[in-house]
This record gives sequence, C-alpha cells and structure tokens, in this order.
Amino acid sequence: MTQARSKQVSLQDTRYYHLISRCVRRAYLCGEDHHTKQSFEHRRQWMVDRIRFLTSVFAIDVAAYAVMSNHYHLVVYVDENEALGWSCEEVCMRWQQLYHIHPLVERLQKRRSSCEAEKTEALNIIEKWRERLSNLSWLMRNLNEYIARKANVEDDCKGRFWEGRFKSQALLDEKAVLACMAYVDLNPVRAKMASSVQTSLYTSIFERIHDKASDVESKHELSFTPKPLLGFISNEHQNSPKGITFSLLDYLTLVAETGKVIRADKRGSIDDSATALLTQLGINSDDWLALAEGFGKKYHQAVGSLEELNAFAAHTGKHWVGGHRQQTSIFH
Repeated sequence: MTQARSKQVSLQDTRYYHLISRCVRRAYLCGEDHHTKQSFEHRRQWMVDRIRFLTSVFAIDVAAYAVMSNHYHLVVYVDENEALGWSCEEVCMRWQQLYHIHPLVERLQKRRSSCEAEKTEALNIIEKWRERLSNLSWLMRNLNEYIARKANVEDDCKGRFWEGRFKSQALLDEKAVLACMAYVDLNPVRAKMASSVQTSLYTSIFERIHDKASDVESKHELSFTPKPLLGFISNEHQNSPKGITFSLLDYLTLVAETGKVIRADKRGSIDDSATALLTQLGINSDDWLALAEGFGKKYHQAVGSLEELNAFAAHTGKHWVGGHRQQTSIFH
C-alpha cells in the first residue's frame, strides 16, 4: 500500500534523503532506444539544468545525482533553516520563479490590502510557500512535471511519463549518506555505461572532478546562478552550518577505486590508498563493496543503526522499519 509522504520523511531524524524516479513502461528518459534507434541523450542536460534551477530556488541542496536511461537518482539535503531565514519578499521572489503570484499577496506587496484580515491571509499564504520551498514533494513535482511535459511534446504523445510517485529513502547517519552517494555516483559504471567515474557523464562525481556535468555542457548557457553541489567540508565542519564532514579527496579516491573493482565484474579488494575514509566510517572493504553495489536493492525506506531506525519509525507513526537484519552488522 502506498504510504503518505509524511510517513517517509522526518526532518528531526535526518535532513538527507535518497530520491528515485523511474519512467513508465518503455519510455526513455535518456539514452538510445535500441528498437527505434532514436537517441534521447540530449534529455540528460534537461535534467541537470532543471535540477540546478530548482535547487537554486528551493532550500534544498544536492549531494549526489545520476541521470540514467530510464530513471534518475538524487541525494539531497533539506535545509529548513535556510528557508526560515528568508524574508517574505525573498519567499515571494522565489515562488514567482515557479508560479503566478496570488492576488492577495500582490495587493500586500503594492500596499493595497483593504484590511488587516486581508494582510493576515496574505502572510499566511507566504508562510505556506516558505514551507513548500523546503518540501521534497514540491521539489519533485516541479522536476518531474516539467520533464514529462517537455518529453511528451517531443514524443508527440500524451499521458503518464513517470512510474507513479517518486521513491524516498531516509539516510539516518554519515555511513548511510556516504554509501548512498557512492552507490548513486557508481550507477553508470555498474550499468556498464561508463568505464570509470572519470567518464561517468551526468553524475555528481563527474561534476566534482571536472567542475561540469558533461563534456558538452559549455553549449548550454544558464539564465540563473546555479547553486553548487553540497560541499565536503572535512575538518571545517565546526565553522560551517552544513556540508559533508569528510574530505572530498578521500571520497573521490574511494569511489574511483570502488569503480575499478565493480568494473572488473568480480569480488576484489580496495587499494590501501583508498581506505582512509573507510577507517573514519568504521566499515571494512567487503561491507563497503556490498553497499556500493547493492544499496538500492537491499535497503528500503530508511538506512541507519537499529537505534536510528527505531527513532525514525516512532517519528513517522510506524511500529518498525524493515531492514533491521541487513543493517545491524554495518550501521551499528
């Protein structure tokens, strides 16, 4: 049974979430249709540009992404505090990037409100917008509807483009966040679409390495200032309000070495030079490889220690969250 999104998201437990959307039937998001020989590669840039635009409007940061042939992955950080710090004018400015302004709010902006009740209602509307601009469902709605409409126009068809609602997975601790990011960044290597992370176009790790999403990105000029990917802040985390509290170099090295093992299509070992981050995380190389290859298949709803899973269940109105047995040995 489909669960309400409120039972899948608990910001008091974590601000990190893994989001997935998949195309319906044989619809192609990107890639090449081997039956018709039609290429949809250009849609990858649609996705990246739209993600950048929306995260620049919303109080949500992207930590990792991968645009595949019939689905995409996002690892995001929801920053409610950023939204709470916006003035009413800034909230309205951001909302107008997506929707028409409400007449009552427009009257308030022009100082034409007829009474206090009208002003109060206009302010209530603005607060509702503020909440929506840090909401995962509203982010994904604006991403998926935009891409679906654009793809249907190009395909000269109507109807559903995405396979139901997007899936969300709560990442309850640092191990879960880093493992999920690696899983997402390694998607093209695992699918044999790329030979290494250095050539995995339209992924966050390619962007972190090359400071761009693809080799052809320079042809696309954005009309807005994009928000950068959520940063690795290493030892500077005490002076930064948000960020991933590990070294970017350690992460890039670990994921690159993991990609080599996965590409070999057999169980192997990770080079000693890449184990610094594993030591910090408290994960051995075998467990890490299992996570990097099967994170999306083994774990559902939420990922973390038993204590974190129980707290998440309590805060989302559940009796329990599945996956205790698989997660206990790693996320302890």
